[in-house]
Amino acid sequence: MSHQRSNGSDDAPGVRIGVEEEFFLVDGESRAVAPGAARVVARAREQLGDRVCGEITTVHVETRTRPVTSMRDLIDDLVEARRVVAGCAVDAGLRLVAAGTPVIQPDGPVPIVEGPRPARGTAMFRGLHDDLAVCALHVHVEMPDREYAVQVSNHLRAHLPLLIALTANSPYWRGRDTGYASWRTVMWSRWPVAGPPPRFTSAAHYAQTVEAATAAGATVDSGTLFWDVRPSVTHPTLEIRVADVPVTAEESALYAALVRALVVRAVASVERGEADHDVPAELLRLAYWRAARDGLDGDLIDLRTGRLMPATALITGLVGALQPVLEQLGDRGLLDRRLRRLLAAGSGAHRQRRAGRRRDRPADAVDYLIAQTVRGTALDEPVEEGSLP
Repeated sequence: MSHQRSNGSDDAPGVRIGVEEEFFLVDGESRAVAPGAARVVARAREQLGDRVCGEITTVHVETRTRPVTSMRDLIDDLVEARRVVAGCAVDAGLRLVAAGTPVIQPDGPVPIVEGPRPARGTAMFRGLHDDLAVCALHVHVEMPDREYAVQVSNHLRAHLPLLIALTANSPYWRGRDTGYASWRTVMWSRWPVAGPPPRFTSAAHYAQTVEAATAAGATVDSGTLFWDVRPSVTHPTLEIRVADVPVTAEESALYAALVRALVVRAVASVERGEADHDVPAELLRLAYWRAARDGLDGDLIDLRTGRLMPATALITGLVGALQPVLEQLGDRGLLDRRLRRLLAAGSGAHRQRRAGRRRDRPADAVDYLIAQTVRGTALDEPVEEGSLP
């Protein structure tokens, strides 16, 4: 969120929001993930500037939106960045893919970029770096007060499994169907400072925990705190990092709108002095696992009751409870229409599997992802029931 939007769109209701999307580059013929990020980023920067960058591996590219208040502006930025980077990838003999894990990946460690910081990470995390082939979606919601940020983080913890299920888009790993909807969530949980954030009593408690992790040698620097919610290291925002990167830009916008509504509601709860739902770490871990395994296709743990409930019922119930906030932010129409379509079509994992199973060819799932990654729909277009664009 390094640029201020100045075209008047910030007059829209709500707080500023920004999104970071991570993508894989895949070979134009084999459909396996392939290096080439430096070339693609250099070319894409001619049009996008610093809204595109590389990642820690040579098979990843990251894009960023500008900080905006309007979801129309957000989806415009998402669609533009995907199309620009995808075109630059084609020029390099590659393709751009939005998936949480690779469908097809060559044997051996994923290639890490050269430099002092990546080298420190490899020395610290060792074999974990071999499997750094994951792509996430990060949502930044403006929040300069770190005391509020950690309190809001506490309120969000109970909703994180639902967000995993909603965005699950990583069923494959190295050409094999893992049986999970979000294998990225499982892979990412192996890092020492990753997964659901602890419950913090204050900003000072957060700082003490970070200091302890650093002293234990579990972080390269403040940028390698990988909790699924954290005060941003470089921006005055709360960063929500729990999601797989969705297949389409429209899904990313839908998810970002839901996250913003959750944050806005949580801020109001903090201001009223309301206690968060203090989910025990062991129960939250179970809920994470269940959401990562089944996504939208099964039952999830209702953290209010501890019972299993259909994922779709829990998500529609949450969105229903958020209706007043969504109305205030101007996002109610987006959520109502796009969520209905997403639930009818199935998660990204479900759609990947459907494409890959037609001829029992994982490469067909990659072809599906290549086509869908660059498709975008204007928010005011009519919505057809039953399928995503």
